[in-house]
Amino acid sequence: MASSAAVYVAVTPSAFAQVAAAPAVQTSAPDPQTTEPVGDETGQDIVVTGIRGSLRSAIAVKRQANAIVDVISAEAIGKFPDRNVAESLSHVPGVSIDRRFGEGEKVAIHGTDPALNRMLLDGHAVASADWGGNDNDPTSRTFNYSLLAPELVERLEVYKSPEPRIEEGSIGGTVIVRTRRPLDTPANSIFASGGYSYNDRADKGNVRASGLYSWHNEGGTFGVLGAVTYDKQSLTRSGVEFFGFENAGDRFFQKDGNNALIRDASGQPVLKNTAATVTGGTRQDLANAVSPFGINYAYFTQQRKRISYVGTVQAKPTDDITLTLNGLHIDGNYNNSSQSMYVIPGAWSGDVLQSATVANGVVTNASFGAASANSQSAQLDLLIRKTKLTTDNLNFVAEWEGPDGATVSATGGWSKAIGGRNPEYLLDVRTDLPYSYGFTSDSANVDYVGDLTNPANYRRSNSPQLQTIDGAPVIVNGTQLNAARAGGIDFSKTIDCDYYAGYDAVIPFEAGPFKEIRIGGKFTDHRNRLNASGFNNYSTSNYTLASLGVDTMTTPNGTFDGTGGTGNATKYINLSQQTVIDILANSINIPVAKPTASYIVDETVAANYVQLNFDQSGFRGNIGGRLVYTKNVSNYADQVSGTDGSLPTIVPQRVENDYLKFLPSLNVAYEAGTHLIFRGSVAKVIARPRYEQLGGSVGRNDITLDASGGNPNLKPYQSTNYELSAEYYPREGTLLSLELFRREVKDYILNGLSRQTFFNELTQTNASYLVSQPLNGGKANVNGALVSAQGEIWHGFGLQANYSYAESSTDEGLNLPYLSKHTVNVIPYYENGPFQARLSYNYRSAYFRAIGRLNSIDMVAPYSQLDFSAGFNLTKAITLTVNAQNLLDSTYTQYSGTRDRPTAFYKNGRTYVASVSFRM
Repeated sequence: MASSAAVYVAVTPSAFAQVAAAPAVQTSAPDPQTTEPVGDETGQDIVVTGIRGSLRSAIAVKRQANAIVDVISAEAIGKFPDRNVAESLSHVPGVSIDRRFGEGEKVAIHGTDPALNRMLLDGHAVASADWGGNDNDPTSRTFNYSLLAPELVERLEVYKSPEPRIEEGSIGGTVIVRTRRPLDTPANSIFASGGYSYNDRADKGNVRASGLYSWHNEGGTFGVLGAVTYDKQSLTRSGVEFFGFENAGDRFFQKDGNNALIRDASGQPVLKNTAATVTGGTRQDLANAVSPFGINYAYFTQQRKRISYVGTVQAKPTDDITLTLNGLHIDGNYNNSSQSMYVIPGAWSGDVLQSATVANGVVTNASFGAASANSQSAQLDLLIRKTKLTTDNLNFVAEWEGPDGATVSATGGWSKAIGGRNPEYLLDVRTDLPYSYGFTSDSANVDYVGDLTNPANYRRSNSPQLQTIDGAPVIVNGTQLNAARAGGIDFSKTIDCDYYAGYDAVIPFEAGPFKEIRIGGKFTDHRNRLNASGFNNYSTSNYTLASLGVDTMTTPNGTFDGTGGTGNATKYINLSQQTVIDILANSINIPVAKPTASYIVDETVAANYVQLNFDQSGFRGNIGGRLVYTKNVSNYADQVSGTDGSLPTIVPQRVENDYLKFLPSLNVAYEAGTHLIFRGSVAKVIARPRYEQLGGSVGRNDITLDASGGNPNLKPYQSTNYELSAEYYPREGTLLSLELFRREVKDYILNGLSRQTFFNELTQTNASYLVSQPLNGGKANVNGALVSAQGEIWHGFGLQANYSYAESSTDEGLNLPYLSKHTVNVIPYYENGPFQARLSYNYRSAYFRAIGRLNSIDMVAPYSQLDFSAGFNLTKAITLTVNAQNLLDSTYTQYSGTRDRPTAFYKNGRTYVASVSFRM
């Protein structure tokens, strides 16, 4: 690959580089353990020999850069700075991650939603599907980095300012993952590692291993590389969840035929249970307050097993032609189970309220009597999810290098990912016990009057009634089934497939300041599909868990320790996975097609670009544009309910839309003397909606009577991005930098709310649902500043640190999702002889995550994480390494708008890893 500044950086053990790279970064780096000199464009040699040497090399690369790009490089073959690629990215200024399930999965860049950032593998998008039960943005166009084995990565490039040659689709930034190539790797390179990881909350350990071999012939004209990784993790997440907040007046008080509160002679509203007492205010204060819709003690376990295979073949049939075929296969098993013990105070227990306490407009404490007839106090949901993820990627590149730096390359490839729930088993049972609740901003207490570990206290969830599906009678043995719902089996399979072909060319020429022109084009055909189906499970017997005669367990001791969750709700009945499956198998199983929950989105993209690189009088950079045509075709089905209460009908829908966008960009770098460099960038960019948003299908919750759906007429996000940076180099090995950025986003996608009528499967009648659907029309601005520093301190000690400030405004009055106003990274390190160590501290302030249940503004409280790693080289080839993640055992806390309305407290535990590696 030719460029006006073709450079690279390699980092040795226990160091990582965060650098701004040149417009085109060389696709491979030598093994840093060879300590070969790296030639920069001045002809000087930079010998990479350690942490200090690597960071000096990174600074040298940064000084030659045109665009604003951060780079993290593998420390050696098979040795990446962190066990998780997303965790490494979080150390980059302006990059943050969400740790809802303990480890990072998606990244936000410059305060933008992870869905608005792209991940490209060797410059091309990878099909993506997620595991069943993951609510962490499973249908976005980004990538779940927990699937990507860090041992397979050579380098990460984080482009904060775009260039025309880089595939569009990002507002915050684009992460390009580079993998190794055999012709650029020393012949007969071998890497092998083995280790053991332990999570203290799961109280389980697992082995992990990886290996890599690379070979090429003496002439360097043919080479092969193969790698395999095996990783297994046991995760346990426990905590308390709140299902949003609702008006207490709608639940605890009597109403007349006009839905108005009934009042007594004093003008106070009348409670359903007139004997109930109110503390902290009057009955009117209670009617004006909000109370939790539901409180859930959630116990989640998961075993993640990932096997990755990478193979690369390279050939040089002539000196100027290189052919590369690269393949990636990932098998991921993310089976998980959720045990949820929850109350819904207003809807289920509003008529048996005994006492309530109001504080600052919130019902913080309440007690309830035993459930009334045809109701319940609480419900236990037992969910077993079988979820297997596969990702396949095949990419072919043919490159020709001509005289004077001219190059032409052609590429083509295919990528496919399959994920989802296959299937999810749900068994639910209910209890009628009296209970009370109380909560603060960081704690919750639910106490039952009775024994939650007694299986006799759990009964069948529903009463028998004539059953229908989407309004059609369920016929069994010639008659309509009269039974109770016992649970369900849900199949939800995501298939994501991508075909692409393109070309790129670099043409040297002299025309004033311009030194070369880059041109290229790419065609992509993409399909994202969700297939939903399942079984409704019914029972005609009025059973309890005791009468079923099955073996029962309870939540393990200490499950909720440290979460803030207390009370006897921390100890409730559990069933083994096989017991849940057996109970459902022995019920009446009726197959269910789910056309309204399925969709197909076909997307065709054709893009061409022109990029001019310039260099004159201290100014260098690039200018150009990318012309992009996009066509979307959405196929889905609507449920249309009759206004007269007649049975609903299913109506297939097909919607086509297309648009043409021109995306210009400019990157400039100027060296103002020996120690100071200024950079600037301005660009037009787009980010396309999530596939699920384009799908049009609607998912309904028949208990909460809310729903969410898509909108196939959505337009892409559009943004004008601005970047400015200044870098000061006072001496060798030291860098101080300041970066300013702004994003002006239009056609921002907002959530619109409407009332729609659907058929309710539980009540077997039409019901009004509050439906949330995405709409264009919003505007958003993001402004931010980043300050970073790195330097050698004294006798092997060094420090890297950065601080990010960002703020945003939207038409909704909310921050952009995942934007923290303050983010801090402090990374001291030490290196002396065979020993290296690093401590990584990360802090991010509160941020808006999503619109949750009942239109809750779900915020994530400030979060801190402390990680540690150390390594010792027993020999030149053998290294011992230890890692510790989340040493602070931080609690992940969510709240609805203000801290006095919590929505979740989670604990994920600490993870410890020890490993030994061999390289030659």
